[in-house]
Amino acid sequence: MMVWLSSFHKNLSFFLQARSPVLVAAIFIAGIGGTFQYGFHISVLNSPSLFIKELVNSTCQQRYGHSLEPWELTLIWSFIVSIYCIGGLAGTLYAGHLAGVYGRKRTLLLNNVVAICGAVLMLLSKTALSFEMIMVARVLYGVNAGVSLTVHTMYILECAPKRLRGMVGVSVASFVSLGKFFGQLLGISEVLGTEERWIWLLAFSGAAGLLQMLTLPFLPESPRYLLLEKADKHGCETALRRLWGAKMDPGPEMEEMLAEHTTLKGVKIQGLTDLFLDHNVRWQLLTILVTFVTLQLCGINAVYLYSFDVFQAAGIAKESLRYAALGTGLCEVSTSIACVLIIESTGKRVLLFRGYLCMAASLALLTLTLYLQDFVSWMPYCSMVLIFTYIFFFSSGPGTSTHFSAVQSASRTRVCGSIVSKILSSTAGVTAPLPGEIFTQSYKPPAFMVACILNWVGLFLVGMLFPLIVEHLDYFCFLIFCVFCFFSGVFVWFHVPETKNKTVLEISEDFKRMHQKRRDSLQSKLRSIPINNIQTAISTKL
Repeated sequence: MMVWLSSFHKNLSFFLQARSPVLVAAIFIAGIGGTFQYGFHISVLNSPSLFIKELVNSTCQQRYGHSLEPWELTLIWSFIVSIYCIGGLAGTLYAGHLAGVYGRKRTLLLNNVVAICGAVLMLLSKTALSFEMIMVARVLYGVNAGVSLTVHTMYILECAPKRLRGMVGVSVASFVSLGKFFGQLLGISEVLGTEERWIWLLAFSGAAGLLQMLTLPFLPESPRYLLLEKADKHGCETALRRLWGAKMDPGPEMEEMLAEHTTLKGVKIQGLTDLFLDHNVRWQLLTILVTFVTLQLCGINAVYLYSFDVFQAAGIAKESLRYAALGTGLCEVSTSIACVLIIESTGKRVLLFRGYLCMAASLALLTLTLYLQDFVSWMPYCSMVLIFTYIFFFSSGPGTSTHFSAVQSASRTRVCGSIVSKILSSTAGVTAPLPGEIFTQSYKPPAFMVACILNWVGLFLVGMLFPLIVEHLDYFCFLIFCVFCFFSGVFVWFHVPETKNKTVLEISEDFKRMHQKRRDSLQSKLRSIPINNIQTAISTKL
């Protein structure tokens, strides 16, 4: 604990001594229109879900004279929730290109126009009696979130001094959690979670985008972009002095940027086909597939997308659902901030398998308490505590699944790829940076692309299928998530080496050594079988 506090205190002292209000402003301005938007749209639909369903039903009755069946309404509602991911995937895949062509700052500014357009559609949807406008707005919000996940991370980490990138990286994750929390806070009935005000709740992202659009022009462009892509050495130095304070010497970091850029020019970037066909990295690829699939199928996003359904299944009274959901966001915010003190001290492999196994145990116990709630009056409160426990273990272990998309898009060009190692070393969480930690530079872009696709597709499937699963399995749906968590925990325990304080080459050798040892052990056992049989046969004859 003393080591953690000492490191945190040194970084904080350095931050305060720099006396750079511009860097502090950049963190908040980039965050409010950046990863905050992603987190906000994960949780915001819970509160107005009943009102949106009423709008969908009213629209169909007025247009077609047809009242929707429950399964039809559930299907349309699931699509409204999930279509956000289609926009998110598109935004993520093109964000790196946009940031390289237009610059980080200009891309963020233009991205706010997308959020404002989505907000306008949301405001007009109720008057126009059109749930299709809500769908289009959700797609636009997804595009905005996909771009902001990438470019916010790139911009703020390129603006920060090397020594402060760890703290700045935590802010990227914290704004995601803050967005989830605000989506739940604004959704309570005392604020915007009413039948009259729910459209303003869904349009809140437009206000966040407008705030960033009005304040971001006062901040400098990314120094790395100015130096490496615009060859503007004077502009880079001016930007660094504005961000870090006039007393800071930007020379050493500028030389480091140029050195990294020169080194990466000689790196041959492999494609997706090469990644899947190369047997030397198959265990690394399996690790990415298992961990990122489980990141979506562990149930955490189901809790946020449909927290009302989850707590209702847990036996919580309807009038208390909003406040119980608000507690999940508060739990993640506090845990994500605290995890900066443990991630580099505990070891990422330990956090992964311990997190998944404890999540599996929490879900198994949750299923048991849900079964017993008809027999014991106070059992629903145990269920709620177990849900919070589950979120705690997720946030302190496999959590913060957002940053891999930022790194993936950044890796699509050689220039943007030069910041990969800095992003990975700076962000909180365990699963998100894995592709960059276990793959060499040539395989990082396709590895992050696989992770990106798995993330958004998994989120889409969870959003589409979870209501149907709940409808047919009721509280036994948590056993599905329990199986995925348990399987991933066991997989990490047996097949993934520790990455703490190791280079990519050392980790690659650990993968080979770990699985070669098991293969040799298995082959020796197989070779011993016929020998033992022969000896037994000889003894029998004698």
